[in-house]
Amino acid sequence: MGLLKYAILGAAAVYGFKYATKKRATDGKSLIDDFKEKVPEYVDEINNYTTKIKQDYRQTSELY
Repeated sequence: MGLLKYAILGAAAVYGFKYATKKRATDGKSLIDDFKEKVPEYVDEINNYTTKIKQDYRQTSELY
């Protein structure tokens, strides 16, 4: 039963990888390419969010 489970998981992983790297006919890009382009935006949003959390923590800790 364990071998069947690993075979199914492996097939799902291969299918997912092929789906993520498959190029679209309209623009010739894949999901991975889109993600690579948006990573700097995501990093900036995360940095802004962490700055906001640190500021909120400082304000809250000053009250107590």
